[in-house]
Amino acid sequence: MPLLSSASGQQQKELPSLIILKSEAGEPRNSLEDGSAKYEGEFSKWNNGGGVFHSLACIDPTAVIEVGAIVHSKAMVGANVHIGSGAVIGPAVSIGGSTKIGYNAVLSNCSIGDSCAVYNGVCIGQDGFGFFVDDQGNMVKKPQLLNVRIGNNVEIGANSCVDRGRLLIMWSLEGAALSVDKSELQVLQRDYVTLGGRVAVRDHVSVASKVRLAANSCVTKDISEPGDYAGFPAVPAREWRRQVANQRRISKQGGS
Repeated sequence: MPLLSSASGQQQKELPSLIILKSEAGEPRNSLEDGSAKYEGEFSKWNNGGGVFHSLACIDPTAVIEVGAIVHSKAMVGANVHIGSGAVIGPAVSIGGSTKIGYNAVLSNCSIGDSCAVYNGVCIGQDGFGFFVDDQGNMVKKPQLLNVRIGNNVEIGANSCVDRGRLLIMWSLEGAALSVDKSELQVLQRDYVTLGGRVAVRDHVSVASKVRLAANSCVTKDISEPGDYAGFPAVPAREWRRQVANQRRISKQGGS
């Protein structure tokens, strides 16, 4: 994808390219070919939307960064990306072409594929909630070191959280749709998986392609066959409906 490292303060069809210069003290600095200096660490206003970007970010000129949004150092933003007001794109985050980032979303330690929709208030790539008890009985935080990778054509619902893992990279692959709070889930989720609101997925669980999970389901073991699932623990939706009907019938018999 075409990338842009910086932009001048004037409106023009072709933005000047970035060149690296040395200051008298030998420190590197950024400078535009029109002579306006951009020192390392400096943020500038993005003309297409009014947001703010770091001089070391790589942004396609067709991207829109709305007022109040910020793109940090070494982030990569592809063509036709739209970043809403209040969004924060952290250092070294990568966003593929035609992806939309909603208001107040926060992205860190992650890469997002093409044609994704990340809705308002989503947090991706923050530390998972992981602790262990040492020999002295103290709670010690587990290091959360790996990144989140989101594939193409993925939608992530408003206020969802996708944390980065400790041992396994978390994946949301092609065509997935998420509307769920995921906290330190080291999960393999395959293509075209749909998770309803408040679905819980245990760690170290694999979910097969084309699985749909009803709201409030809890996945406690691997799901290897595509289809609709529901309940706690999650079972095929038809079986779950039978369980609910049987419980209702037994309850009525007990009350009569």
